Amino acid sequence: MEKQTLPNSTLILVFGILSILTCCCYGVLGLIFGIIALVMTKKANALYVENPELYSGYQNVKIGKILAIIGIILSALYMIWSIYLFVTVGEEGLLEMQKEIMRDYGIE
Repeated sequence: MEKQTLPNSTLILVFGILSILTCCCYGVLGLIFGIIALVMTKKANALYVENPELYSGYQNVKIGKILAIIGIILSALYMIWSIYLFVTVGEEGLLEMQKEIMRDYGIE
């Protein structure tokens, strides 16, 4: 019997990668992609545990889960940092910091 690829195994890996890449979007996108990847991983794990001899692609699921967890942690840290900055410095302070950075790099 030929092995089938686990459903969504590649998509789980892609979402895990996207959760890390988008963690700097104020943490929101990274959290969304990471949580979706973890939910899909749970379903794929349940399917694989029932009949491991029927499916291939479990390595993608494991790597995607690890990347999703890393992405969630990074996104949560970045979100906490963003909220902390917004609460302590405020919106005007953040805009002033951005203008100062742009002046330093000669972008203005």
